[in-house]
Amino acid sequence: MSDTTIPEKPSEILQAIKTALRDTVTSEEKQVHLLEEQNALAKERTHTTSTLLRFSSDTARLTEDQTAMARERTALTRAQTQLSTRSTELAGIRTDLARERTSLAEQRTDVAIYRTELARQRTHLSAIRNQLAQRRNVLASERTDLSHTRTVLARERNDLAVQRTFRAIARTRLSLQRTHLARGRTYLAMIRTGLAFLVLGLTLFRYFGLSIWSVFDGLLVAFSCVLIVFGLSGYRASHLADRHYTDLLVRDPGLKDLL
Repeated sequence: MSDTTIPEKPSEILQAIKTALRDTVTSEEKQVHLLEEQNALAKERTHTTSTLLRFSSDTARLTEDQTAMARERTALTRAQTQLSTRSTELAGIRTDLARERTSLAEQRTDVAIYRTELARQRTHLSAIRNQLAQRRNVLASERTDLSHTRTVLARERNDLAVQRTFRAIARTRLSLQRTHLARGRTYLAMIRTGLAFLVLGLTLFRYFGLSIWSVFDGLLVAFSCVLIVFGLSGYRASHLADRHYTDLLVRDPGLKDLL
């Protein structure tokens, strides 16, 4: 009886040792696989962080451009105020001219009354009238120059308004692109969660084997696959939208001076 049982114990011990070694190798392979996945996730997080920094710098440049446009608008307002002041001065000069014309009419009435003095003062009045005509011509030329300047300023203001409109459109497209990038990050997080659940389900299945908990393991693996598929489809859609808005921004006239 003892001769038949003694040889079986070493084989059982060897079988147990082989099983323990196989489980050790499997656990080491799983640990290596988990480390590789952790490194890949760290690389993706670094790439996402650099992308966020680049878009933050683009937003800061757009803010500086908006500040410069506000300064230019302030300068235009000051120029318009100066033009209004000059128009007021011209109105005062016109009033003075009207007063001088009234005085000339009074003098003409006096000349009509005093016909004898009219012959003597006619030359003097002609000279005064010539000076007034020259002054009126000078004022007319100044008014023409002011009108031309106002026209040029109006054109520049229209150009700035068009440029501001283009900048607003570009800012809206950048906001939409930032939204799609955030949505892509959400889908990447969903993919990462699905991979974690998949690894957890496979690990539990390999650890417990076929048991009553296999149903929970299968549901966990199925849920992780659904998460991965949904995350991949959503990330693909957000990536295509990001490429679309990138192409639009490359051809956007509001960003030609920034690219």
